[in-house]
Amino acid sequence: MSPSTRSTAPVTGRVVPRPAEGVWPGLRDPGKNQLRMTVARGLVRAAVKRLPMHLVWPDGSLEGDPQGPGLRLIRPEAFFTRLGRLGLIGFGEAWMVGDWDSDDLVGVLRTLTDHVEELVPRPLRGLRRLYDRGQPHEEVAADAAVSQENVHRHYDLSNELFALFLDESMMYSAAWFDPERPDEPLVDAQHRKIDGILDLAGVRAGQHVLEIGTGWGETAIRAARRGARVTTLTLSVEQAELARVRAESAGVSDRITIDVRDYREATGTYDAVVSVEMVEAVGERFWPEYFATVDRLLAPGGRFGLQSITMPHHRLEATKSSYTWIHKYVFPGGLIPSLEAIDRTLARHTSMAVVDRRSIGLDYAETLHRWRATFLGREPEVRALGFDETFVRMWDFYLAYSEAGFASGYLDDYQLGIARP
Repeated sequence: MSPSTRSTAPVTGRVVPRPAEGVWPGLRDPGKNQLRMTVARGLVRAAVKRLPMHLVWPDGSLEGDPQGPGLRLIRPEAFFTRLGRLGLIGFGEAWMVGDWDSDDLVGVLRTLTDHVEELVPRPLRGLRRLYDRGQPHEEVAADAAVSQENVHRHYDLSNELFALFLDESMMYSAAWFDPERPDEPLVDAQHRKIDGILDLAGVRAGQHVLEIGTGWGETAIRAARRGARVTTLTLSVEQAELARVRAESAGVSDRITIDVRDYREATGTYDAVVSVEMVEAVGERFWPEYFATVDRLLAPGGRFGLQSITMPHHRLEATKSSYTWIHKYVFPGGLIPSLEAIDRTLARHTSMAVVDRRSIGLDYAETLHRWRATFLGREPEVRALGFDETFVRMWDFYLAYSEAGFASGYLDDYQLGIARP
């Protein structure tokens, strides 16, 4: 990513990529972008006629279904130019800098996700190659150094930032809610999720457990409270520091070893392995190595508890080479697998197979809904940490976009029990 698209958030000193806010594309050279702007405007207006949503123009006029969620245009020419030049990346960037707004952001994104196959007419879909050149080579995870930089750009933003919107478990992954308790506290649902993955891995007292992806330590703490000894690996220095503090406070630090180390460097033999929503950062090229590493480290009779965001296999195949707004601004180098891809990789590169599975994708939509409400409710505190308007809007879009994806079923989340048959 070029220096012109990066900015540094004050106080934290973290590098946060962002669009050029000053001059919207096309203002300097309107002739060059006029055609793309015109095409994008036509596609959006045609789509709105078919979809249960509406546009609100700056003069207050409305176009589309007034009963559906509304996309309010603030700077139409800037919005359509960004969209025409950069597709969905431009759509997200236009939100970040205020070219458009909405009173129901999740509703707008849910509508677009529900009808994603219909947004662009088939004859024009080939135009995507004009702006989507694939993920930058330097962001695709290849070795520990690249992986650590990708982790640093998101998870090392600020422990204080994450603490503002996560519950006291500090779990940054899908919770698992009790359908009989609609108002269940998020921390209870997170603990149920952890217990679910530990159960799938068969974690019990006296075992030595390996965790790939420490987070802020709650899974390791809960495993240690079962009487297990835990070695947990992370590439985030800031997460490791806080996880050590939390393990000490929980009174289980004597049973937990936290190493800042790539999973490929792990040695030894473990009775169980667990990993919660880390495989999405591995990258397709390295799925075989990831699962083969677990196979190598797992003792005879051991089990692997894996929680992963998933997408349908046909969508994985269609989008795996794409460079998206999420890649550029939130999770560089990542790729969400499909259940089929996981099954195939296990069959081809390991002696293991999936023996248990449960879906908690709709629970993720609820988790994200709660995170976003808390994040927006604590916006003054986010700003006090040094994060500006563009960052706040970026995270608002990220959380809303993710909620819409899980609520629509475009994305799912699975807990998998993996073992040697």
